[in-house]
Amino acid sequence: MKDLGNATVVIGIHIFRDRSRGILGLSQRGFIDKILKWFNMHSCSPCATPVQKGDKISKSQCPQNDNDRVEMEKISYASAVGSLMYAQACTRPDIAFAVLFIMVRDP
Repeated sequence: MKDLGNATVVIGIHIFRDRSRGILGLSQRGFIDKILKWFNMHSCSPCATPVQKGDKISKSQCPQNDNDRVEMEKISYASAVGSLMYAQACTRPDIAFAVLFIMVRDP
């Protein structure tokens, strides 16, 4: 067995440390960037809190007509939600409520 030093990546999750400040963190930036590109959202703007307390899904946010529905059918919604659930479970518990929020079908 050979000591390779501190691990920096494990199953695609990057590990960062700052021992002087007592910080240990995990990042899936590569995975997040990949799913943003996959779902054509790579130019979206990040925000600190994607969903705030009291936010609700309304009918106005759902497809309004057949053309909207056809466009939505082009998106693999289950894959998008599953990708977010994976990120949430591994490194982003802060997005748990937002993921649950978008899992709801037409209100």
